[in-house]
Amino acid sequence: MNYHNYYPIDVVNGLGTRCTLFVSGCIHQCRGCYNQSTWSPSSGHLFTQEMEDQIIADLNDSRIKRRGLSLSGGDPLFPGNLDAVLKLVKRVKASCPGKDIWLWSGYVLSELSEQQQEVMSYVDTFIDGKFEKDLFDARLEWRGSSNQVIHRFTLD
Repeated sequence: MNYHNYYPIDVVNGLGTRCTLFVSGCIHQCRGCYNQSTWSPSSGHLFTQEMEDQIIADLNDSRIKRRGLSLSGGDPLFPGNLDAVLKLVKRVKASCPGKDIWLWSGYVLSELSEQQQEVMSYVDTFIDGKFEKDLFDARLEWRGSSNQVIHRFTLD
């Protein structure tokens, strides 16, 4: 898996202060996407064990309390990303007590593959659906278009 950006301190992509990883790879290629540079799975930087270790260290850093990890992209549920994303979310849940995971994807919850559903079993908040330029609404919280749905699997 490749990634484009990692923000160890982020207050925009989910509730509270978070670590945010923007992965590479997206088949949806939504018209009006603000992150088109992430569409190619080979763009960006290789996601290494060292980067995974850094995310875990940042989440557990007591000097700056982080609420959790946000995964966006690209698309974390892009088939080529699933192995690495599953490994990461499992490790976050095992190694970072009390941290939540938010995930944005163009896929719709009801249509996820078995492997995508396995990733979702570790996710607390899921924003699903392709960005639809014609349904854009800047007033929406955590999503860009009104067709996208926020699924909360745990209470915030």
